[in-house]
Amino acid sequence: MYRKWEYKNPKNSSGINEPTTFSSPTILHSSSYTSITRMRPFPSQFHLRDLAAITGVVCELKSNPHIREANEASEAWFKSIGAYHGKNLQRFLSHRFDLFAELSFPDADQQHLETCIDFFFWAFSFDDLSDEGELQAKPEEHEIGVKLCMSILCDPVPKRTGFPYARMLTHIWRELRQTATPGVCDRFTKSAIEWFNGQLQQGTNRKMGRMPTIEEFIPMRRATIGCGMVEAMIEYSLDIDLPEHVFEHPIIRAMSDATNDMMTWPNKEQADGDYQNLVFVVMEEKDLDLQDAIDHVISMLSDRVAEYQLLRKSLPSFGSNVDRELSRYLKALEHFVQGTVVWYYSPRYFRNIDISDRTELVIPVFEKSA
Repeated sequence: MYRKWEYKNPKNSSGINEPTTFSSPTILHSSSYTSITRMRPFPSQFHLRDLAAITGVVCELKSNPHIREANEASEAWFKSIGAYHGKNLQRFLSHRFDLFAELSFPDADQQHLETCIDFFFWAFSFDDLSDEGELQAKPEEHEIGVKLCMSILCDPVPKRTGFPYARMLTHIWRELRQTATPGVCDRFTKSAIEWFNGQLQQGTNRKMGRMPTIEEFIPMRRATIGCGMVEAMIEYSLDIDLPEHVFEHPIIRAMSDATNDMMTWPNKEQADGDYQNLVFVVMEEKDLDLQDAIDHVISMLSDRVAEYQLLRKSLPSFGSNVDRELSRYLKALEHFVQGTVVWYYSPRYFRNIDISDRTELVIPVFEKSA
Protein backbone atom coordinates (compact mmCIF):
# COMPACT_ATOMS: atom_id res chain seq x y z
CA MET A 1 0.00 0.00 0.00
CA TYR A 2 1.27 3.46 -0.88
CA ARG A 3 0.29 6.85 0.45
CA LYS A 4 1.11 10.34 -0.75
CA TRP A 5 3.33 12.53 1.42
CA GLU A 6 3.94 16.24 1.52
CA TYR A 7 6.31 17.61 4.12
CA LYS A 8 7.33 21.23 4.56
CA ASN A 9 10.21 21.43 6.96
CA PRO A 10 11.93 24.27 8.81
CA LYS A 11 15.53 25.12 8.13
CA ASN A 12 17.98 23.42 10.48
CA SER A 13 21.70 23.03 11.06
CA SER A 14 21.98 19.89 8.92
CA GLY A 15 21.21 21.80 5.73
CA ILE A 16 17.86 20.02 5.47
CA ASN A 17 15.48 22.78 4.48
CA GLU A 18 13.45 21.91 1.39
CA PRO A 19 9.88 20.58 1.04
CA THR A 20 9.35 17.43 -0.97
CA THR A 21 6.49 15.24 -2.12
CA PHE A 22 6.79 11.53 -2.85
CA SER A 23 5.09 8.16 -2.60
CA SER A 24 6.25 5.69 0.02
CA PRO A 25 5.03 2.48 1.63
CA THR A 26 3.05 2.84 4.81
CA ILE A 27 5.07 1.94 7.90
CA LEU A 28 3.32 -0.82 9.77
CA HIS A 29 3.15 -0.59 13.54
CA SER A 30 2.44 -3.99 15.05
CA SER A 31 0.71 -4.40 18.37
CA SER A 32 2.69 -7.58 18.94
CA TYR A 33 5.95 -5.70 19.49
CA THR A 34 7.23 -6.13 23.03
CA SER A 35 9.29 -3.88 25.23
CA ILE A 36 12.84 -4.92 26.12
CA THR A 37 12.24 -6.12 29.65
CA ARG A 38 12.96 -9.85 29.97
CA MET A 39 16.38 -10.03 28.34
CA ARG A 40 18.84 -11.99 30.46
CA PRO A 41 22.08 -10.37 31.67
CA PHE A 42 25.01 -10.60 29.27
CA PRO A 43 28.00 -12.83 30.07
CA SER A 44 31.55 -11.51 29.77
CA GLN A 45 32.17 -13.43 26.53
CA PHE A 46 30.63 -15.82 24.01
CA HIS A 47 31.80 -18.41 21.46
CA LEU A 48 31.25 -17.94 17.74
CA ARG A 49 31.59 -20.52 14.97
CA ASP A 50 33.01 -19.59 11.58
CA LEU A 51 29.96 -18.14 9.88
CA ALA A 52 31.77 -17.84 6.53
CA ALA A 53 32.32 -21.60 6.53
CA ILE A 54 28.56 -22.11 6.82
CA THR A 55 27.63 -19.82 3.93
CA GLY A 56 30.70 -20.94 1.98
CA VAL A 57 29.00 -24.26 1.32
CA VAL A 58 26.98 -22.53 -1.43
CA CYS A 59 28.73 -19.17 -1.92
CA GLU A 60 32.14 -18.70 -3.54
CA LEU A 61 34.70 -16.14 -2.31
CA LYS A 62 36.48 -14.17 -5.03
CA SER A 63 38.45 -10.88 -5.22
CA ASN A 64 38.24 -7.96 -7.66
CA PRO A 65 41.62 -7.01 -9.21
CA HIS A 66 40.55 -3.36 -9.73
CA ILE A 67 39.94 -2.59 -6.07
CA ARG A 68 42.96 -0.36 -5.39
CA GLU A 69 42.31 2.13 -8.19
CA ALA A 70 38.55 2.11 -7.67
CA ASN A 71 38.84 2.65 -3.93
CA GLU A 72 41.27 5.55 -4.31
CA ALA A 73 38.81 7.33 -6.60
CA SER A 74 35.83 6.60 -4.35
CA GLU A 75 37.60 7.72 -1.17
CA ALA A 76 38.58 11.00 -2.84
CA TRP A 77 34.96 11.54 -3.86
CA PHE A 78 33.64 10.71 -0.39
CA LYS A 79 36.09 13.07 1.30
CA SER A 80 35.04 15.86 -1.06
CA ILE A 81 31.42 15.52 0.14
CA GLY A 82 32.39 16.54 3.68
CA ALA A 83 30.04 14.21 5.56
CA TYR A 84 32.85 13.26 7.97
CA HIS A 85 35.96 15.07 9.14
CA GLY A 86 39.07 14.33 11.21
CA LYS A 87 38.89 11.32 13.49
CA ASN A 88 35.33 10.52 12.47
CA LEU A 89 36.46 10.28 8.85
CA GLN A 90 39.42 8.08 9.77
CA ARG A 91 37.23 5.82 11.86
CA PHE A 92 34.63 5.46 9.11
CA LEU A 93 37.20 4.61 6.43
CA SER A 94 38.88 2.11 8.78
CA HIS A 95 35.82 -0.10 8.41
CA ARG A 96 37.34 -1.53 5.23
CA PHE A 97 34.60 -0.84 2.72
CA ASP A 98 37.29 -1.47 0.10
CA LEU A 99 37.53 -5.09 1.29
CA PHE A 100 33.74 -5.34 1.28
CA ALA A 101 33.53 -4.16 -2.33
CA GLU A 102 36.53 -6.25 -3.41
CA LEU A 103 34.86 -9.45 -2.24
CA SER A 104 31.25 -8.54 -2.99
CA PHE A 105 31.63 -7.30 -6.58
CA PRO A 106 34.59 -9.41 -7.76
CA ASP A 107 33.71 -9.36 -11.48
CA ALA A 108 32.82 -5.67 -11.88
CA ASP A 109 35.02 -3.44 -14.04
CA GLN A 110 36.70 -0.43 -12.43
CA GLN A 111 34.05 2.13 -13.36
CA HIS A 112 31.17 0.04 -12.03
CA LEU A 113 33.19 -0.93 -8.97
CA GLU A 114 33.75 2.74 -8.11
CA THR A 115 30.00 3.35 -8.12
CA CYS A 116 29.48 0.26 -5.93
CA ILE A 117 31.98 1.60 -3.38
CA ASP A 118 30.29 5.01 -3.57
CA PHE A 119 27.03 3.22 -2.79
CA PHE A 120 28.59 1.60 0.27
CA PHE A 121 29.91 4.96 1.49
CA TRP A 122 26.49 6.56 1.12
CA ALA A 123 24.41 3.71 2.53
CA PHE A 124 26.60 3.02 5.57
CA SER A 125 27.21 6.66 6.44
CA PHE A 126 23.50 7.46 6.21
CA ASP A 127 22.62 4.33 8.17
CA ASP A 128 25.18 5.22 10.85
CA LEU A 129 23.70 8.71 11.03
CA SER A 130 20.47 7.22 12.34
CA ASP A 131 22.00 4.28 14.23
CA GLU A 132 24.61 6.13 16.25
CA GLY A 133 25.12 9.56 14.69
CA GLU A 134 23.63 13.01 15.11
CA LEU A 135 20.13 12.03 13.97
CA GLN A 136 19.75 9.05 16.33
CA ALA A 137 18.06 11.24 18.93
CA LYS A 138 16.38 13.49 16.32
CA PRO A 139 13.74 11.38 14.58
CA GLU A 140 12.07 14.44 13.06
CA GLU A 141 15.29 15.55 11.34
CA HIS A 142 16.01 11.95 10.32
CA GLU A 143 12.62 11.79 8.61
CA ILE A 144 13.34 15.06 6.80
CA GLY A 145 16.68 13.66 5.59
CA VAL A 146 14.93 10.52 4.38
CA LYS A 147 12.42 12.61 2.44
CA LEU A 148 15.16 14.63 0.77
CA CYS A 149 16.79 11.41 -0.40
CA MET A 150 13.39 10.14 -1.53
CA SER A 151 12.96 13.29 -3.62
CA ILE A 152 16.05 12.42 -5.66
CA LEU A 153 14.58 9.08 -6.67
CA CYS A 154 10.90 10.00 -6.92
CA ASP A 155 10.46 13.67 -7.83
CA PRO A 156 10.62 14.76 -11.49
CA VAL A 157 12.70 17.73 -10.37
CA PRO A 158 14.51 16.89 -7.10
CA LYS A 159 14.96 19.74 -4.62
CA ARG A 160 18.41 21.26 -4.25
CA THR A 161 19.92 20.71 -0.83
CA GLY A 162 23.13 21.01 1.14
CA PHE A 163 22.37 17.74 2.94
CA PRO A 164 25.52 15.69 2.13
CA TYR A 165 23.75 12.33 2.04
CA ALA A 166 21.29 13.58 -0.54
CA ARG A 167 24.16 14.94 -2.64
CA MET A 168 25.87 11.54 -2.45
CA LEU A 169 22.72 9.78 -3.60
CA THR A 170 22.35 12.25 -6.47
CA HIS A 171 25.79 11.21 -7.75
CA ILE A 172 25.13 7.48 -7.34
CA TRP A 173 21.72 7.71 -9.00
CA ARG A 174 23.24 9.52 -11.98
CA GLU A 175 25.95 6.87 -12.39
CA LEU A 176 23.48 4.04 -11.99
CA ARG A 177 21.16 5.32 -14.71
CA GLN A 178 23.98 5.63 -17.24
CA THR A 179 24.18 1.88 -17.86
CA ALA A 180 21.49 0.17 -15.76
CA THR A 181 18.27 -1.02 -17.36
CA PRO A 182 14.96 0.67 -16.49
CA GLY A 183 14.06 -2.44 -14.51
CA VAL A 184 17.19 -2.13 -12.37
CA CYS A 185 16.48 1.56 -11.72
CA ASP A 186 12.88 0.79 -10.80
CA ARG A 187 13.89 -2.01 -8.41
CA PHE A 188 16.53 0.25 -6.82
CA THR A 189 13.93 2.97 -6.23
CA LYS A 190 11.31 0.64 -4.76
CA SER A 191 13.81 -1.04 -2.46
CA ALA A 192 15.27 2.30 -1.38
CA ILE A 193 11.77 3.36 -0.31
CA GLU A 194 11.50 0.18 1.76
CA TRP A 195 14.95 0.83 3.25
CA PHE A 196 14.16 4.41 4.19
CA ASN A 197 10.89 3.46 5.84
CA GLY A 198 12.53 0.50 7.53
CA GLN A 199 15.07 2.90 9.02
CA LEU A 200 12.29 5.11 10.37
CA GLN A 201 10.49 2.08 11.83
CA GLN A 202 13.69 0.78 13.42
CA GLY A 203 14.38 4.22 14.88
CA THR A 204 10.90 4.22 16.42
CA ASN A 205 11.52 0.78 17.89
CA ARG A 206 14.80 1.95 19.44
CA LYS A 207 13.26 5.09 20.88
CA MET A 208 10.36 3.16 22.44
CA GLY A 209 12.44 0.16 23.50
CA ARG A 210 10.26 -2.16 21.41
CA MET A 211 11.36 -5.60 20.23
CA PRO A 212 9.68 -7.29 17.25
CA THR A 213 8.94 -11.01 17.12
CA ILE A 214 11.20 -13.30 15.08
CA GLU A 215 8.50 -13.60 12.42
CA GLU A 216 8.22 -9.81 12.13
CA PHE A 217 11.93 -9.13 12.37
CA ILE A 218 13.07 -11.25 9.42
CA PRO A 219 11.23 -9.33 6.63
CA MET A 220 11.84 -6.04 8.44
CA ARG A 221 15.59 -6.75 8.53
CA ARG A 222 15.64 -7.42 4.80
CA ALA A 223 14.30 -3.90 4.35
CA THR A 224 16.48 -2.15 6.93
CA ILE A 225 19.71 -3.60 5.55
CA GLY A 226 18.75 -2.58 2.01
CA CYS A 227 18.81 -6.02 0.39
CA GLY A 228 16.74 -4.90 -2.57
CA MET A 229 19.13 -2.05 -3.30
CA VAL A 230 22.02 -4.51 -3.07
CA GLU A 231 20.40 -6.77 -5.63
CA ALA A 232 19.92 -3.82 -7.98
CA MET A 233 23.57 -2.84 -7.52
CA ILE A 234 24.59 -6.42 -8.33
CA GLU A 235 22.63 -6.20 -11.58
CA TYR A 236 24.23 -2.82 -12.32
CA SER A 237 27.75 -4.02 -11.53
CA LEU A 238 27.70 -6.52 -14.41
CA ASP A 239 25.17 -4.77 -16.68
CA ILE A 240 22.82 -7.71 -16.23
CA ASP A 241 19.57 -7.52 -18.17
CA LEU A 242 16.79 -9.81 -16.98
CA PRO A 243 13.05 -9.52 -17.70
CA GLU A 244 10.78 -8.56 -14.84
CA HIS A 245 8.88 -11.85 -14.85
CA VAL A 246 12.05 -13.67 -13.77
CA PHE A 247 12.18 -11.74 -10.50
CA GLU A 248 8.47 -12.37 -9.93
CA HIS A 249 8.84 -16.18 -10.18
CA PRO A 250 8.25 -17.77 -6.74
CA ILE A 251 11.51 -19.76 -6.84
CA ILE A 252 13.56 -16.66 -7.65
CA ARG A 253 11.75 -14.67 -4.95
CA ALA A 254 12.44 -17.46 -2.45
CA MET A 255 16.12 -17.56 -3.47
CA SER A 256 16.31 -13.79 -3.00
CA ASP A 257 14.83 -14.06 0.51
CA ALA A 258 17.23 -16.89 1.36
CA THR A 259 20.37 -15.04 0.24
CA ASN A 260 19.18 -11.89 2.01
CA ASP A 261 18.74 -13.85 5.23
CA MET A 262 22.12 -15.56 4.81
CA MET A 263 23.87 -12.19 4.73
CA THR A 264 21.76 -10.39 7.35
CA TRP A 265 21.33 -12.95 10.12
CA PRO A 266 25.08 -13.11 10.93
CA ASN A 267 25.16 -9.33 11.45
CA LYS A 268 25.24 -8.57 15.17
CA GLU A 269 25.86 -5.24 16.89
CA GLN A 270 25.59 -4.63 20.61
CA ALA A 271 28.29 -2.27 21.79
CA ASP A 272 26.33 0.77 20.63
CA GLY A 273 23.25 -0.34 22.51
CA ASP A 274 21.56 -1.61 19.34
CA TYR A 275 19.27 -4.52 20.15
CA GLN A 276 17.50 -4.51 16.77
CA ASN A 277 19.16 -7.69 15.53
CA LEU A 278 18.17 -11.32 15.36
CA VAL A 279 20.23 -12.57 18.31
CA PHE A 280 18.50 -10.24 20.75
CA VAL A 281 15.10 -10.86 19.19
CA VAL A 282 15.67 -14.59 19.80
CA MET A 283 16.90 -13.93 23.34
CA GLU A 284 13.73 -11.98 24.12
CA GLU A 285 11.18 -14.21 22.42
CA LYS A 286 12.60 -17.58 23.48
CA ASP A 287 13.95 -16.44 26.86
CA LEU A 288 17.49 -17.65 26.13
CA ASP A 289 20.85 -16.48 27.37
CA LEU A 290 23.25 -14.88 24.88
CA GLN A 291 25.23 -18.01 23.98
CA ASP A 292 22.13 -20.14 23.45
CA ALA A 293 20.57 -17.40 21.31
CA ILE A 294 23.72 -17.19 19.16
CA ASP A 295 23.76 -20.97 18.75
CA HIS A 296 20.08 -20.86 17.80
CA VAL A 297 20.69 -18.21 15.12
CA ILE A 298 23.63 -20.19 13.74
CA SER A 299 21.37 -23.24 13.49
CA MET A 300 18.82 -21.08 11.65
CA LEU A 301 21.59 -19.93 9.30
CA SER A 302 22.66 -23.51 8.54
CA ASP A 303 19.06 -24.46 7.80
CA ARG A 304 18.71 -21.43 5.52
CA VAL A 305 21.79 -22.47 3.55
CA ALA A 306 20.30 -25.94 3.10
CA GLU A 307 17.02 -24.40 1.94
CA TYR A 308 18.90 -22.32 -0.61
CA GLN A 309 20.60 -25.45 -1.95
CA LEU A 310 17.21 -27.07 -2.50
CA LEU A 311 15.87 -23.95 -4.21
CA ARG A 312 18.88 -23.82 -6.51
CA LYS A 313 18.26 -27.44 -7.54
CA SER A 314 14.64 -26.63 -8.38
CA LEU A 315 15.50 -23.57 -10.50
CA PRO A 316 13.20 -23.44 -13.56
CA SER A 317 14.29 -22.69 -17.12
CA PHE A 318 13.31 -19.40 -18.73
CA GLY A 319 14.95 -20.14 -22.08
CA SER A 320 18.64 -20.43 -22.95
CA ASN A 321 19.40 -16.71 -23.26
CA VAL A 322 17.64 -15.74 -20.04
CA ASP A 323 19.09 -18.75 -18.22
CA ARG A 324 22.64 -17.63 -19.07
CA GLU A 325 21.96 -14.14 -17.75
CA LEU A 326 20.23 -15.50 -14.66
CA SER A 327 23.21 -17.75 -13.97
CA ARG A 328 25.50 -14.69 -14.02
CA TYR A 329 23.15 -12.87 -11.64
CA LEU A 330 22.83 -15.71 -9.14
CA LYS A 331 26.59 -16.30 -9.11
CA ALA A 332 27.12 -12.57 -8.46
CA LEU A 333 24.52 -12.68 -5.69
CA GLU A 334 26.33 -15.59 -4.06
CA HIS A 335 29.62 -13.70 -4.34
CA PHE A 336 27.99 -10.80 -2.54
CA VAL A 337 26.68 -13.01 0.26
CA GLN A 338 30.09 -14.53 0.93
CA GLY A 339 31.85 -11.19 0.62
CA THR A 340 29.44 -9.71 3.14
CA VAL A 341 29.87 -12.49 5.69
CA VAL A 342 33.67 -12.40 5.40
CA TRP A 343 33.62 -8.60 5.72
CA TYR A 344 31.71 -8.92 8.98
CA TYR A 345 35.05 -10.07 10.42
CA SER A 346 36.42 -6.54 10.02
CA PRO A 347 37.26 -3.65 12.38
CA ARG A 348 33.73 -2.32 11.94
CA TYR A 349 32.39 -5.21 14.02
CA PHE A 350 35.46 -6.67 15.77
CA ARG A 351 37.54 -4.25 17.83
CA ASN A 352 41.10 -5.25 18.62
CA ILE A 353 40.35 -8.96 18.33
CA ASP A 354 42.55 -11.46 16.51
CA ILE A 355 40.20 -12.99 13.94
CA SER A 356 42.85 -14.70 11.80
CA ASP A 357 41.46 -18.06 12.95
CA ARG A 358 37.65 -18.01 12.75
CA THR A 359 37.20 -21.68 13.65
CA GLU A 360 36.01 -21.01 17.20
CA LEU A 361 36.32 -17.40 18.27
CA VAL A 362 35.92 -16.29 21.86
CA ILE A 363 34.41 -12.81 21.74
CA PRO A 364 34.29 -10.43 24.71
CA VAL A 365 31.00 -8.64 25.23
CA PHE A 366 31.84 -4.98 24.71
CA GLU A 367 30.80 -2.20 26.99
CA LYS A 368 28.36 0.24 25.41
CA SER A 369 30.20 2.83 23.32
CA ALA A 370 30.30 6.44 24.43
